[in-house]
Amino acid sequence: MAEQTLAPVSVVIPCFRCSETIDRAVASVYSQTLRPAEVILVEDCSGDGTLENIHDVKGCYPEGWIRVIPMQRNSGPGMARNAGWEAAQYPYIAFLDADDAWHPQKIEIQYGWMAEHPEAVLTGHRCVQIAEGDRESLTAHFLPEEAKVFPASRLKMLLSNRLPTRSVMLHRDIQQRFAAGKYHSEDYLLWLEIVCSGRLVYKIDLPLAYSFKAPYGEGGLSAQLWSMEKGEVDTYRRVWRSGCISLSAFLLLIAWSWVRFVRRVVLSWMRA
Repeated sequence: MAEQTLAPVSVVIPCFRCSETIDRAVASVYSQTLRPAEVILVEDCSGDGTLENIHDVKGCYPEGWIRVIPMQRNSGPGMARNAGWEAAQYPYIAFLDADDAWHPQKIEIQYGWMAEHPEAVLTGHRCVQIAEGDRESLTAHFLPEEAKVFPASRLKMLLSNRLPTRSVMLHRDIQQRFAAGKYHSEDYLLWLEIVCSGRLVYKIDLPLAYSFKAPYGEGGLSAQLWSMEKGEVDTYRRVWRSGCISLSAFLLLIAWSWVRFVRRVVLSWMRA
């Protein structure tokens, strides 16, 4: 049997107390119709059995396909992704969180498009929330040539983070990195810094990644609505101080952020 062709993509997954979900995340990467060349699991000092568990997961796959990097101290998902990014051996980086999963055609479609459009340094795509055990959504078939791709303009990106981290693939040689010490909205800040630098960013209009909980109001960091809001305000402040936006634009964005925060609180209260 011919050896499977691998995409020159390094997948980076930060791992923090994720023993219940990491199997599913890694399985969704291994099941890709075009498999990425390596997976890097960055264990962020969970203080429980996560490190041992991800070594067990590593042993279930071909030798060398998974690498495990233990952090020296808990530093948050941004710094864990940076550590995996620095260790990556391939020209494209794709991010996945340990409690999410990918559609089987994600790498085939996203890497295929980026390989044909090297001017695009970062792409994302739509994501959907599904129920545990929803296999039908995970096996829906897409025709890559029918995928619609749109520029992610600076204005659209400033109004909201349109690129969930689980959707993002980027060039490894991008100079920007996730901000040290920032635990909320660290992904949004990085995407905005890349867009504001004039690099080309695009969004693929296909649902190629899945979450299993609501985007806010449930477990994990997303449950901390006030911390999320402070993180977004901090992101806008940093973008303003970098000279990317004017003071008036900064103030308008802060007001818009507060409107969305109130909406999230109301929706979370209704859901509860």
